[in-house]
Amino acid sequence: MTAIAERTDCSPTKLDPFDDLLALVARGLDVREMFHQFSAIAARLVPHHQASLFVPTDDGSTFGMYATTGNVEEPVSRVEVGPFIDAAEQILDRVPGPERGLKSGLKVPVRMNDRFIGTLGLFSRHSSAYAGDDLRHAQRLANYLAVAIVHQRLAEQTRDAAIERGASLEASVELLRTISDVLDIRRVFPRISEIANRILPHDAMTMVFLDERGRVVQEASTGGIPVINTRASQVLPDHFIIGDLADEELPVKTTGESLREKLLAAGFHSVLSVHARARDQLMGVGFISKRRNGFSGSDVPVARRVVDHIVLAVSHEQLAEAAREVAEANTRADRLEARVRMLAEELDSKTHNRVVGESNQWLDVLKKATQVAPTDTTVLLAGESGTGKEVVARFIHRASGRKNGPFVALNCAALPEQLLESELFGYERGAFTSAQTSKPGQIELAAGGVLFLDEVSEMSVASQAKFLRVLQEREFQRLGGTKMLRANIRVVAATNRDLRTAVERGDFREDLFYRLQVFDIRIVPLRERTRDILPLAEAFLQDIGKSFGRPPAGLTKDARDALLAHTWPGNVRELRNALERAAILADGGLIDSEHLALHSDGKLAASTRDLGRVEREAISRVLHETRWNKSTAAKRLGISRTQLYHRMRKYELEEPQLQA
Repeated sequence: MTAIAERTDCSPTKLDPFDDLLALVARGLDVREMFHQFSAIAARLVPHHQASLFVPTDDGSTFGMYATTGNVEEPVSRVEVGPFIDAAEQILDRVPGPERGLKSGLKVPVRMNDRFIGTLGLFSRHSSAYAGDDLRHAQRLANYLAVAIVHQRLAEQTRDAAIERGASLEASVELLRTISDVLDIRRVFPRISEIANRILPHDAMTMVFLDERGRVVQEASTGGIPVINTRASQVLPDHFIIGDLADEELPVKTTGESLREKLLAAGFHSVLSVHARARDQLMGVGFISKRRNGFSGSDVPVARRVVDHIVLAVSHEQLAEAAREVAEANTRADRLEARVRMLAEELDSKTHNRVVGESNQWLDVLKKATQVAPTDTTVLLAGESGTGKEVVARFIHRASGRKNGPFVALNCAALPEQLLESELFGYERGAFTSAQTSKPGQIELAAGGVLFLDEVSEMSVASQAKFLRVLQEREFQRLGGTKMLRANIRVVAATNRDLRTAVERGDFREDLFYRLQVFDIRIVPLRERTRDILPLAEAFLQDIGKSFGRPPAGLTKDARDALLAHTWPGNVRELRNALERAAILADGGLIDSEHLALHSDGKLAASTRDLGRVEREAISRVLHETRWNKSTAAKRLGISRTQLYHRMRKYELEEPQLQA
């Protein structure tokens, strides 16, 4: 009985089964004898209690079970193979004959070069035991099984052909063993020609592989003759025989000098060429003799079997290459995940910006951040306010080669236009009335490190033009200065607005947009990644508790349910603030839903609408009172001109046109 193995991802260590399968296929000549070993290896990838192989009978009239494993009372029988006769992949929620204890399964076709050979079925005693990943792994297992089946059939056919021609059985078996154990057919091609000569006498042999575009992938030859290299565009016949090259032309066009003339000059006269497909490649094998009429139609089946052995070896080689590629891809993925974990732990230990989350959306953000971090590429972080854009920016900084340099953050929405420019670029003494001394800007302070521009969409158009030069030329000037300074910074920008829409409205420069959006990462709102809510809550309570004389004892079930039910319009920032307030109210006890005081969706929507209406009315009133003087209105409202313009657009407040 094949035990159900523990389900795991296809990590490099779990790719060992494919190596074991390659070895099993290479040495096994009877699928029925090796099927139990195949099942045991396969269970490490797709756990199952029973494995069955269904193939057509010899005459093709019926469809029966060829091999099976599993210690069940009665395996799936020949009369119940109806669901397995088609070539479709399928997960089976119900299995024929549930009285045997099997409740679910899957089936995948066994094919070789697009030819349907049979069906592999894997069954479990558990309900709904299989998913899409299992189906993909099972299909790869079926590919190995196909090689084994063809291997066995070729052995049987070669044995029959050898007996018919009176050649030694040992020679045909030796041919199989020589080919099946090698992963580069060119290395043993002379040996293949030597062994095949006992079955099909010849003086020279050639082989060429073409890809789907007709380009030569592999070539080999013996007997000191050139490879028969056909032109890519032509359609090759299944086979052809030339009795005497002195009297007949080759039916295929070749590149370069006349191959026919070369062969005749070397003393060769007759040719038997057979063509076949090896997975995604076209193969031609030529047997060449110095005798006239050295080959006949009766030699074609024997030549075909030799060619089929080579096709099998190439399929074996391609399976091994595919396994290597998967292993390398999974190794890279594992290294990336390990790097994400290490950086998250490092950032947690050194700053208050904790990288916490379990959702696929958050892990995807961290993976992208880890991938772009080692470069100096500009990054644009997009997401609603409070989603953690600065946390991701600091994560990129810690993972980059600039981690020992400064991390300088500047909120573009918090400063009026002139103050933003002076903060960003710095200024020289006398640049403006209050400039009593020179002052370096944030660009200079971030030299060798990262400059994080939060809410970059709020930067004025004039400031945008100046900052574009920083990104393009890597140089800038202080306000009131004449000296050109170098900008040794990496820029990570963030926005909670749709910059494309801002570009269309003329609020944001298109050229700056494309400079910033070299590598963009979208951070989804907290309501779309609910798996992160409770882990974030636990992390925040740990941080909050450090500053409390009596830290909270934890969260009640009602509090957890309330956290999960809330829509969090303020995202992670709102979550932390709600927990900090609740921790004060709980006074060292358990935090209950009442301490959180979260609005229901209806109340929250209403309160948000009320707040928006009040804000719109206040801004509209002040604008009318100041006769639409934006500077005066912004001062009275206690906000910057940039923020005022943003709210005017938000609430669609337009200055009335004067009547003519």
